Amino acid sequence: MLEEPAARRFRTLFISDVHLGTKGCQAEMLLEFLRHNEADTLYLVGDIVDGWRLKQSWYWPQAHNDVVQKLLRKARKGSRVIYIPGNHDEFLRKYYGQHFGGVEVAETAIHEAADGRRYLVIHGDFFDMVVRHAKWLALLGDWAYETALTLNRYLNAARRSLGLSYWSLSAWAKMRVKNAVNFIGRFEDTLSAEARRHQVDGVICGHIHHAAIQQMNGVIYVNTGDWVESCTAIAEHEDGRLELIRWSERRGAEADISGEPLAELPAVA
Repeated sequence: MLEEPAARRFRTLFISDVHLGTKGCQAEMLLEFLRHNEADTLYLVGDIVDGWRLKQSWYWPQAHNDVVQKLLRKARKGSRVIYIPGNHDEFLRKYYGQHFGGVEVAETAIHEAADGRRYLVIHGDFFDMVVRHAKWLALLGDWAYETALTLNRYLNAARRSLGLSYWSLSAWAKMRVKNAVNFIGRFEDTLSAEARRHQVDGVICGHIHHAAIQQMNGVIYVNTGDWVESCTAIAEHEDGRLELIRWSERRGAEADISGEPLAELPAVA
């Protein structure tokens, strides 16, 4: 029997937008990622549990429970786990400063990387005007998004039968609808401005399910993506380099499950 490759070890891992409690959650793929990747510190950057969906109908298969247990096990084994709630798990926002099973709950965090750069870690929904001021519209959008993900499951079942790889219909549509592209651009501008306001080198966020590492407006904008469409995470290496891991594309590689490295940045002052 072939042995599984040893887990890669990072200084820090950042994941967000898992949406446990929804049928679109790629829990099995996340479990695989967590088995193959370890870190001294793990940031859960919001929307890990989808309280909005669970309020409407209960959906909690074993794989979703396994993800929770795996995260708690990492905390017990010595990883520092910091949970920054988002809008879908906003019920946890009343527990800032508390610990649950070794998991710290915080509103935001300032993460200092090994190379000295400082990053504001925040989910990002506070800078989404629809979520803040028209929650009914956000809920309607959430329903439409869930419908697209349902169609996506049937589409990918057909693709698997043909031997094709996973492909996200909703992610494809998002990048071809002008209003969605404009929204992503405004969100990135706003979050990079928030990083400048905090006088840090960059921001690490989630919320919009669009993974990225890029320089914007004089700071580093990093988005963790999600575990519904793209199955992405951000990893910090021991020297402070950041890497965007697209697990749905890299899973199964035995020797080197590599990602997208951070573009060369100016030296830290």
